[in-house]
Amino acid sequence: MQGKKVYQEQLFNSFQLSERVPATNFYRRLKEALNLDFLYDLTRGFYGSSGQKSIDPVVFFKLCLV
Repeated sequence: MQGKKVYQEQLFNSFQLSERVPATNFYRRLKEALNLDFLYDLTRGFYGSSGQKSIDPVVFFKLCLV
């Protein structure tokens, strides 16, 4: 089964990582400039319909990119 990562900000003692990362951070700028949603359609045929969910294909591509 194809997984899809859903990002949800989590709080721990009033600490938010997104507030600590500068707006000019490379990965923030990459997220704004690069839309990888097309990977879901391209990779759908390679995933089964049962079993545990896999890693999100967009996350996997970003790991390979970095």
